[in-house]
Amino acid sequence: MKFEAIAVENIPLIHKGDNLPSVISERIELQDRDIIIIASTIVAKAEGENFRLEDVTPDEQALEIAARTGKDARFIQAVLARSKEVFVEAPFMLVTTLAGHTCVNAGVDESNIEHGFLLYPPGNPDASASKIGGELERISGKKLSVIITDTNGRAFKIGQTGVAIGIYKIKPIKRWIGEKDLFGKLLEITEEAVADELAGAANLLMGEGAGGVPVVVIRGLDYYCEENTSIKEYYRPEDMDVLKKGLRCLRNQK
Repeated sequence: MKFEAIAVENIPLIHKGDNLPSVISERIELQDRDIIIIASTIVAKAEGENFRLEDVTPDEQALEIAARTGKDARFIQAVLARSKEVFVEAPFMLVTTLAGHTCVNAGVDESNIEHGFLLYPPGNPDASASKIGGELERISGKKLSVIITDTNGRAFKIGQTGVAIGIYKIKPIKRWIGEKDLFGKLLEITEEAVADELAGAANLLMGEGAGGVPVVVIRGLDYYCEENTSIKEYYRPEDMDVLKKGLRCLRNQK
């Protein structure tokens, strides 16, 4: 068994309105059931999600948090604008975004963007993945999957890794429940985070600095599915999410 991770090189700097499917398909010949891994940074740029702090006006909540944390109220406002719940305010803001992804600073980023600008992640990553994937399939005539990724930290561990925030025609989870292990014991809870694993593998080639590669093609693994899929399959139901329950308890005790 083997698979390839292929860096799609010579991707130009992306600007609002650029056609990412055309940019990608011009630089690699796609094959049936390829999985195209795309950094959320270039998706957001193509969708015009860049902004300047000086254009942000903080509201009362942002000013209050800034007074308590010493942070720039404009940056806090930018985070709040893309958040539906705030769990932690300092030393960083841990929030659940409007799209349902729980992460630091709602994914607002000032790296890999022109000086003076910041970048929101795509507002609806599943929709972005579907639009890009559909167009790539049309251009190539192949059956393809797409994963949009972002870089996230991990609770209890140092360092960041790539994770999936939007998907198209790939199941994010492989469920092993009902299968047997090497010793014949029935697996009862094992669910493999396939989309995140692929995002992490691609991140090894993408890099984080000036020489980063924003598109990687995974070839040789067949996770293609015809049905509509959503990254929301990853998110635990509220009644099962003990970490969020604990964070809410801590927040309410302040």
